[in-house]
Amino acid sequence: MASDTKGLRLEAIIDGRLSVEASARCFWWEGKWYSKIDFSRLTDKIETALREFGFKKGQRIIVMMANCPAFPALSLAAWRIGGAVVPLNVKSGTASLVRTLELIEPYAVILSETGYGDIAPVLLEHGFGCLACGPMGDFSDLDSSRAMFRESSILTPDIAVLFVTSGTTGLPKAVPLSHGNIYDNCVGMWDIVIPLEKGDVFLNVMPNFHTIGYTIGNILPLVMDTAQAIVPAFMPPKNCVRAISEAKVNIMFVVPAVAAYLLTAVERGEAPKDLFSHFKIIITGGDKLSDHLHDMALRIAGIDLVEGYGLTETSPAIAINRDYATHRRGTVGPFLKSYEWRLKTEKGEDAPGNEGVLWVRGPSVAERYFRAPEATAERFIDGWFNTGDYVKVEDGYVTILDRVTDIIIVGGFNVYPQEVELILNGHPAVRTAIVVGITAKLSGQIPKAFVTKEPGVRVTERELINYCKKHMAHYKVPRKVEFIDEFPISPTGKILRRTLRERERENLGSK
Repeated sequence: MASDTKGLRLEAIIDGRLSVEASARCFWWEGKWYSKIDFSRLTDKIETALREFGFKKGQRIIVMMANCPAFPALSLAAWRIGGAVVPLNVKSGTASLVRTLELIEPYAVILSETGYGDIAPVLLEHGFGCLACGPMGDFSDLDSSRAMFRESSILTPDIAVLFVTSGTTGLPKAVPLSHGNIYDNCVGMWDIVIPLEKGDVFLNVMPNFHTIGYTIGNILPLVMDTAQAIVPAFMPPKNCVRAISEAKVNIMFVVPAVAAYLLTAVERGEAPKDLFSHFKIIITGGDKLSDHLHDMALRIAGIDLVEGYGLTETSPAIAINRDYATHRRGTVGPFLKSYEWRLKTEKGEDAPGNEGVLWVRGPSVAERYFRAPEATAERFIDGWFNTGDYVKVEDGYVTILDRVTDIIIVGGFNVYPQEVELILNGHPAVRTAIVVGITAKLSGQIPKAFVTKEPGVRVTERELINYCKKHMAHYKVPRKVEFIDEFPISPTGKILRRTLRERERENLGSK
């Protein structure tokens, strides 16, 4: 049965962990270990600042910062006040950010000091008050923008964080996760992954606007009383290598692309040969693992990569391989204990066998989308959530067979074709653009655009790629553009993305 997590507060749990053995190490940052009491004092400082800035119970605060000690402290400070945090990618593109902020209605936007100068003027122009925060929680004096802080609508204080995706329409869609959702997922992962224990050191390198980075990188170590090594970003990899070596990281949850880059660094002599010697387990999620990466890990690291599976709406983990002894290559492991699950056809009927579209229910699952009743009605029904993934369940192990949606997974990040197409179709030389995912060795997939041009207009592949770079996050930018005269069309007039994908697979197979 699902556990009852309603009314649970993460800040109370984390504060309780920090007060016990306060001198124990909490996080590693730029070559130095900091204790639990250090983190508690950092949180106190940020909480005081947020209250002075007028942040109140039920409000939301946008955070666009690279990984740093201030980020998890900001979350804890906001929760103490009764508010919610919304981590965003500062490189999402101006148009996307403005649409997102209009949906979220934040009280204020907190930016890294290093990124403040680029985006703050744009946000201020659109009426959003901004604050600059250093990695150790020092706020810059920005009195001029305080008048723009917004007394917006109030959410219930059980909401801890909102994650924003583009949605299949290209418009922003927010997932509100409660304290109970996140806590259940942390405990569920801790219970099922056998090697995890107190004293472990987690690598916190995934972007914090990604659910793996937020829940597993930042919050799980605080909730489960372990330590974390914080790295601002994965690139350049040498920073990650330094953290692993100096902090003696032994647990890593990353997307396959990150694991591939680290393994390659060792293979090329850019990292110590024994970089992975103290690792207990390496778990990947956000994208399918290839046999190439499995073999590469065994050859270079001496241990395999095991796979997990989850979604933003499920906080994120749904299933995960427990350990190396029970690991089944090609599967994402068994379900976390608190989940109920069922398989349905695409029409919503019960699937006859052990394959079908996966629906899940449990305390890790969000209740709805934020201010999106139509989208909520499509995916959330009577407490059940439609993952949109076609799976097989055999002997309790889950295998992902296909994605029912057209989402492209680039290095673990969701890319929604319609969002990229919306940008491309805004170029004066483009009549119609269709974007699909094609196989890539390291990142799993990359976006490729098929474009029909306006008559008599000249444009090159490079021009369209550069155009996209100016309007969207780098991982969403098509890596290839192919100009075609016409698209494959169904009898009903629908462009057949499936045909374009199949053609790409055939071309790849013939090379």
